[in-house]
Amino acid sequence: MSELDRQLAALPMMSPTELRQEWRRVLKGPAPSITPDLLRRGIAYRLQETVHGALATGAARELDQLARRIARGDTPLPASTIRLKPGSRLLRTWRNKTYVVLVGDSGYIYDNRLFASLSIIAREITGTAWSGPRFFGLLSKRATSELANG
Repeated sequence: MSELDRQLAALPMMSPTELRQEWRRVLKGPAPSITPDLLRRGIAYRLQETVHGALATGAARELDQLARRIARGDTPLPASTIRLKPGSRLLRTWRNKTYVVLVGDSGYIYDNRLFASLSIIAREITGTAWSGPRFFGLLSKRATSELANG
């Protein structure tokens, strides 16, 4: 059994007081006023994150966007089926010129500048509002309208 497995297996046996002590040890700060179950989950997440690495930047950004929509009371959009990996290149020919966008860890690189979204790049290229994923051929017209209509 690995050290991580041993630590995770010990969490369900800990009392609330022991969990708060473990929280301080693992997360280097005072435990919040949450249930023992949530303390266990937070500790387990951090232990696993330490061994296996943190959540990918793109996934964290997507979760943050989802959390903001829920906090506003909006209906969450269905998860996009398109997953672009960092290092991917997107090509688009527009008015006889080919444009190249590189997918990065924290956004999209176009013209040696970092952009938060493909739609901003599409606007930069065309001068008009476009769905970036649609402009770069990642979504069909039907899929774009379904996302817009929720």
